[in-house]
Amino acid sequence: MRVNFKALPETLLILLILILTNNSKSMDDKENVKTELATFGSGCFWCSEAVFRLVPGVISVTNGYAGGYKKNPTYKEVCSENTGHAEVVQIEYDPIKVSYKQLLKIFWKSHDPTSLNRQGADIGTQYRSIILYHNEYQMKIAEESKAAISKQFTKPIVTQIVPLTVFYKAEEYHQDFYKKNPDYGYCHAVIKPKLDKLQPVLNQKKN
Repeated sequence: MRVNFKALPETLLILLILILTNNSKSMDDKENVKTELATFGSGCFWCSEAVFRLVPGVISVTNGYAGGYKKNPTYKEVCSENTGHAEVVQIEYDPIKVSYKQLLKIFWKSHDPTSLNRQGADIGTQYRSIILYHNEYQMKIAEESKAAISKQFTKPIVTQIVPLTVFYKAEEYHQDFYKKNPDYGYCHAVIKPKLDKLQPVLNQKKN
């Protein structure tokens, strides 16, 4: 249906223009959102992905491999512990809605950073605790966060803090695994209880 703008009352025409202008600005604001990336390893990436997907301000979470030396590693190769890679999640987030500091708080709470190359029944160097920073700011914040959180543990923290060199996206069947396979044994026995336990932390506002 065509609208005859000339036939509209002046006040209604002004209101229509304002609505169209605001809608245009809202679309522009969404397009101009400047997101940032964070990359963490805290055990099985199925579990880490499920945790960070629930964080307000997180736009996407991608499972992958980082911290190793072999190019384009496969899941089987990473599990062999011959590539040097860790299972990690790369998080795209809106820094206005959630800060890197807040993501680190969730990182520390979501796994045991004093456990060397192991999280629960998942054993191997690919399950090590690791923060791969994207810039000097993230390195500084990560080091400060590690020092602060270490006071809450009786055992030393073994989390590595290293620069991210290359991130390799994991195979497609690993992506969004918990959502696609909620009744899978690992999801039911490990991931769901962890999400329930972390819910208060996930609901905290950015600070």
